[in-house]
Amino acid sequence: LEEAAFQLQQIFRVDISIAFNILGIESMRAGHYQIGYTCFKLAADRGYSKAQFNVGLCYEHGRGTEKDLEKAAFYYYHAASSCHPMAQYRYARCLLCHSPESEWHRLQKAVTFLEQAAVAGLTEAQAYLGVFYMRGLQPKEKKGLKYLLLAARNGDAQSRYHVGVCYEKGLGVQQNLAEAMRHYRLSAAAGNRNAQERLRV
Repeated sequence: LEEAAFQLQQIFRVDISIAFNILGIESMRAGHYQIGYTCFKLAADRGYSKAQFNVGLCYEHGRGTEKDLEKAAFYYYHAASSCHPMAQYRYARCLLCHSPESEWHRLQKAVTFLEQAAVAGLTEAQAYLGVFYMRGLQPKEKKGLKYLLLAARNGDAQSRYHVGVCYEKGLGVQQNLAEAMRHYRLSAAAGNRNAQERLRV
């Protein structure tokens, strides 16, 4: 009975968090940002990762509360630790954009979260990682191309353009101009201006 009571208590706790999160989303849609933020915060403080991510967004964009990037990163981190892919991506971006390059452990943590989000199928993380590995101090071109291809297959036209550049210049793959043109055409058809310009050249 004690176990059953504990299970019910856990379910009820999660349901309350889900309800607060939904109320927060509806309040935000209606333009009631402070109410939305308060609902998200109530659910986030109960450990609900989706609400923690939403509180992070509120702090990052100053919706319903003051803009505070440190608090945004704090909530993104908690959601990311619960395997929330978009939170993993946002937290990693916070670390990469606001950490000195000398803080190697923070950069490693960022890359780990980005890779987890990319493996979970988040196109933004795949695209970011692809460019990150291509442009690093010690470029890892094959790894970069791998993530750019994943993002391109998920419909990211900019990543498709970057794949074309890789084939044109032989970055992480054997140079192949026909394959480069194929990727440029696909990217251009999706509206990418860089690819359209490259095709004209």
